[in-house]
Amino acid sequence: MAEEIKLMKGNEVVAHAAIRYGVDGYFGYPITPQSEILETLMAEMPWETTGMVVLQAESEVAAINMVYGGAGTGKRVMTSSSSPGVSLKQEGISYIAGAELPCLIVNVMRGGPGLGTIQPSQADYFQTVKGGGHGDYRLITLAPSSVQEMADFVGLGFDLAFKYCNPAIILADGIIGQMMEKVVMPPFRPRKTEEEIIAECPWAVQGKTKNRKANVITSLELDPAKMEENNLRFQAKYRKIEENEVRYEEFQCDDAEYLLVAFGSSARICQKVVEIARGEGIKLGLLRPITLWPFPTKAIAAYADKVKGMLSVELNAGQMVEDIRLAVNGKVKVEHFGRLGGIVFTPDEVLNALKEKLF
Repeated sequence: MAEEIKLMKGNEVVAHAAIRYGVDGYFGYPITPQSEILETLMAEMPWETTGMVVLQAESEVAAINMVYGGAGTGKRVMTSSSSPGVSLKQEGISYIAGAELPCLIVNVMRGGPGLGTIQPSQADYFQTVKGGGHGDYRLITLAPSSVQEMADFVGLGFDLAFKYCNPAIILADGIIGQMMEKVVMPPFRPRKTEEEIIAECPWAVQGKTKNRKANVITSLELDPAKMEENNLRFQAKYRKIEENEVRYEEFQCDDAEYLLVAFGSSARICQKVVEIARGEGIKLGLLRPITLWPFPTKAIAAYADKVKGMLSVELNAGQMVEDIRLAVNGKVKVEHFGRLGGIVFTPDEVLNALKEKLF
């Protein structure tokens, strides 16, 4: 079958990928710069073709709790929002993680704190990878740097979520959500039948029948000993994810004497920085984390013995840089460079920061 190539925004392709993946339900609420996800779904009207439910909830809190309910039945359900909207969803996300349910969340980040600005940011890193809600939990976190990855990560996010019975999140920034690129569309997958859902998700709430006991899904456990058992099981699962699901990309790192570490749109800019630096005789490489959690700690640690310094390049005040410093454990100097308030840095600014901070 010939590849189907289209030109569209990152936000738009998330909607199309969801339909093609066979998603059962989307529950969301509009907020810039991700509103096109909901708008595209409404325009495509997938309920007439695939049976997918698309609903604009009355609030972000309502939307995430609809996701909780849908996920509890074993359905493939998702939501999307942008930074302050995702903040409102944190309690529900913690409940979903505590109930060990699979779902997909999309955050197209904008500047903050507070209402901030509608321009792009990467300042939700802490919120996402450290657990923005209460309790000890983790979100499988995918950071796309292209419109193609926005499409691909819908399927990957759901696959990982169901593999580990854990929420997954696509953490994009406003640039990736709003930019237009050519994208190879994913193939259509049919929605799961009720029989397939029961086989795949024996834990799901499907109602009691003579051949099936009733399931109860909750994150509540009043017995502290049993709650500790639950948490220990969660932590064992997280260790398994860390062992098996780390993803990253290296760009001209083989002979690098200095290393940039960046994700999302920042990584795209940093590819140009590497090209400019090498034109000046500076052996610079780039490591792009694709999974922000699990973080490529071992890969970054391996470069601590090879390079003279690392620069974490982020559209924030310095967040991922802390995980890089933990990874290298003091073996090499690690600095941060970023812009704030929705201002996007240029390649020359990054290169100048590299020279000032590490040379």
